[in-house]
Amino acid sequence: MCAAIAAARRGIKTILVHDRPVLGGNASSEIRMWVCGARGKNNLETGIIEEIRLENLYRNNYPNFSIWDSILYEKVHFQENITLLLNTSCNQIQMSGNRIASITGWQLTTETFHTVESKLFADCSGDSILAPLSGAEFRIGREARDEFDESIAPETTDIKTMGMSCLIQARETNSPKKFIPPAWANKYLSDESLPRREHSLEGTNFWWMELGGENDSIHDTEMLRDELLKIAFGVWDHIKNHGDHGAANWVLDWLGFLPGKRESRRYAGDYIMTQNDIDSGGNFDDIVAYGGWTMDDHNPAGINHPEAPTIHHPAPSPYGIPFRSLYSKNIENLFFAGRNISVTHCAMSSTRVMATCALLGQAVGTAAALAVKNDLSPRGVYQNALKELQQNLMDDDCWLPGLSRNIPELAGNAIIHSSGGNPEPLRNGIDRPVGDYDNCWHGGAGDWVEYRFNKDVKISQARIIFDSNLNRPHLNAVAKYPLEMPAFSPPETLIKGFHIEVEKCSGEIFEVHRENNNYQRFVLLNLSITAKRVRLFIDEVHGTGNKKIFAFDLA
Repeated sequence: MCAAIAAARRGIKTILVHDRPVLGGNASSEIRMWVCGARGKNNLETGIIEEIRLENLYRNNYPNFSIWDSILYEKVHFQENITLLLNTSCNQIQMSGNRIASITGWQLTTETFHTVESKLFADCSGDSILAPLSGAEFRIGREARDEFDESIAPETTDIKTMGMSCLIQARETNSPKKFIPPAWANKYLSDESLPRREHSLEGTNFWWMELGGENDSIHDTEMLRDELLKIAFGVWDHIKNHGDHGAANWVLDWLGFLPGKRESRRYAGDYIMTQNDIDSGGNFDDIVAYGGWTMDDHNPAGINHPEAPTIHHPAPSPYGIPFRSLYSKNIENLFFAGRNISVTHCAMSSTRVMATCALLGQAVGTAAALAVKNDLSPRGVYQNALKELQQNLMDDDCWLPGLSRNIPELAGNAIIHSSGGNPEPLRNGIDRPVGDYDNCWHGGAGDWVEYRFNKDVKISQARIIFDSNLNRPHLNAVAKYPLEMPAFSPPETLIKGFHIEVEKCSGEIFEVHRENNNYQRFVLLNLSITAKRVRLFIDEVHGTGNKKIFAFDLA
């Protein structure tokens, strides 16, 4: 999704081919895993994924996966330059040497084959469907410890992976409800039947109902789904009928029939990122995204493993991810993004979470636009347009740790004033707090900040970064529905109402933009004006008090 949206917004004709009826993958209503990402202070992912999450907080007040699905759908369906093919499974490919010429997919709902010809392809399918079709190099399973000197890897290589899960969701009612399990459900008659598996209705989404790591994580999926359904119904039977779990008034509201997958094929790129790269902070010259989840390595045996189902090996947050891990080593026009990038199993145990994958997608879509406009291959972008790619990402509010955004010359050379406080951080190129420095200007309702010039200048664009609270709880949905559940709403750190006023050398003063209901962090305005002064006024805030603005510049 983020790859397609990023490419389309930069003017590239894009087709998104997806084999399911809803978008979002593991975050969709079919699987219902919440979107996780980097941990730690001020490390929340921004860019397109933050735009989507903030839309969801505004619109999806009582968290509902159908509303979430609709938000994902509209972001793609109504985006200029994107053609969306849902329910379409890619199953044929035409090659031209070491380039993909076209792919063909079968659309189940219309009984139609669609053939897509393109200069560039991005495989964000998770399972890397284009790898066996194209001959792209890929890996599956776990590398031996000595191949990359990874301390958390097994001693010998194998084809084991992390497993997959069919999740459940429960809803609280106001009176006792019974549950009659199907005869084929597993039996877990005591808590000892589920060792080390937290199954209270307080603090889990039952992710540990997991199988498949000791099987073929692609070709055995249907069989594994059958076994996961037995587990899921059995776990709910245990919660309701075997022991006191405080579940008398709770009902099983939903059970997933599509397994959420953690690991399968991983492409080989120009660089294979390892555990050691994560441990050292990922200080790559070609950083285009970052991670920050622990190296969360699930035991391949899943629920059949009698000990803890996963080990959270420590990882710094944030750490950088290189562009060379996002395109194929041997297929000239193939990008990839998501859990299938060029990493070892150990590194993938951290990079696989969805907010990190969203950043990878935006990096690939932005790189694809550069490649098309400059007639470059993915590797050619690395060789000839890397700095431009990094600046484009930061311009679109994708933070790259260790780098700062280039400020447009117009804003950099202007005189900046405000009604109070130091406004200079608005043009320092860092659009979030980092370490002990906030990188912001503070203002409340009635305050203003302005740029002044010594003559009328042409202004085409204003770029503003508000504060969406990068330390907030960032769940896009919930795992269970209690009777009294807090509603979602936009972060109170945001500025709700603002307007922009300009003055010309003639003395004429007029308003060029007004927003009364802002709930986004990143605001980009096309102005097409001439003026000697541009002033941003804060009219209304969510909540009370002064708010932070991280960037306000003109181009």
